[in-house]
Amino acid sequence: MTATTHPKLFGTDGVRGVANVFPMTAEIAMQLGRALAYLIRNGEHRHRVVIGKDTRLSCYMIEQALAAGVMSMGVDVLLVGPMPTPAVAHLTSSMRVDAGAVISASHNPYQDNGIKFFWRDGFKLPDETESKIEQLIFEKSVDSVRPTATAIGRAVRLDDAPGRYIAQVKSTFPRELTLEGLKLVVDCANGAAYKVAPTALKELGAEVIELGVEPNGTNINEGCGALHPEGLAKAVKQHKAHLGIALDGDADRLIVVDEKGNVVDGDAIMAICTGELVQRKELHKKTLVSTVMSNIGLERAVSKWGVKVVRTRVGDRYVVEEMRKHGYSLGGEQSGHLVFLDHATTGDGTLAALQVLAVMCRSGKPMSELTKIFEPVPQVLLNVMVKEKQELSKLPTVTRTISGVEKKLGKDGRVLVRYSGTEPKVRVLVEGVDAKKIKSYAEEIGESLRKALGA
Repeated sequence: MTATTHPKLFGTDGVRGVANVFPMTAEIAMQLGRALAYLIRNGEHRHRVVIGKDTRLSCYMIEQALAAGVMSMGVDVLLVGPMPTPAVAHLTSSMRVDAGAVISASHNPYQDNGIKFFWRDGFKLPDETESKIEQLIFEKSVDSVRPTATAIGRAVRLDDAPGRYIAQVKSTFPRELTLEGLKLVVDCANGAAYKVAPTALKELGAEVIELGVEPNGTNINEGCGALHPEGLAKAVKQHKAHLGIALDGDADRLIVVDEKGNVVDGDAIMAICTGELVQRKELHKKTLVSTVMSNIGLERAVSKWGVKVVRTRVGDRYVVEEMRKHGYSLGGEQSGHLVFLDHATTGDGTLAALQVLAVMCRSGKPMSELTKIFEPVPQVLLNVMVKEKQELSKLPTVTRTISGVEKKLGKDGRVLVRYSGTEPKVRVLVEGVDAKKIKSYAEEIGESLRKALGA
């Protein structure tokens, strides 16, 4: 089987799917571990890989298989247990290990799982390296590599991993500021940050009301966290808190709720942080990086400071690639992946929350006041389940429907239709001045997609 004909394992954020169903099987996890270990081996020193996970039931199975694959190639494993994705990225870089791996399906429901890798510099693997891993697996290139005796890898638990991460994330909060006097509600989605996020905020002086901190293996992201901030909004008003903080299952994204219970998404947070960084002359090249999903209101908001917005395809890895390529310092997604490249190599919900809190502390303004700088254009996002992902341009009824909607919108709006990189869905985004009309347009496109591809 050649590199061009083998099944594709990697999507926009690692390998992902239903746990115990291809490609998220123990067998593939072991082969991924072997292929990764093979790629990082150079020189005679003992090589090491950090492996973290979220709180899904299937993480136990996949963790053991992935670790076994790594060790079978003579590479040692450091197991850190449930830890946020950005924590594993930080540990990979700070401990100077050869690679890191996170077992998580991020915002997906518990029955799904995934594996994503970080290189020794703490950044996610580029597409070409992922392709090499796939090639090694399906061409069975490393099947004959079998270290024996003392050359086999060993696994140890890194018990101080939470403390290392908490210290790092706290270091990004300005030393002259404190969270004393602030009441915060934190929803950890019953996920990977259920211990470290509340602890970091408490150590900086905040009074913290905790939600989503009782994981049982099946309740990750279930009616809570960044995907479901309704409960957080209710708690913020109930407790008269200054801010609500919602993380997702692997804590690499942030959605906040202001003191009035209003949900604030990633676009608004980026606008607020852009203003702060411009004022402090810390926004490199006066450029913000976002994706094609971001509201056009973001560009309008930051233009008042002379800031340019560069858009990438969807996926925080592509945001980071653009930032690294050109030396930008702030980027993110509407969904809440926020990347402060001066502090971290990937999206970090807890770190982003601290940057927002720093703006609140310095300005003395509540979140509801800060968000006034961002006025979103009406936008509708519709998800359509599909049986298979056919090329959209080859579906004539769909393309005609999209063209018709674009003609109706004219220069006052836009349409974006794309497949999810992590789920069997088509995402339909319609933006325009009339909220009622764009909802109708989105449903029109959605119905066309259902007829052509519907599950």
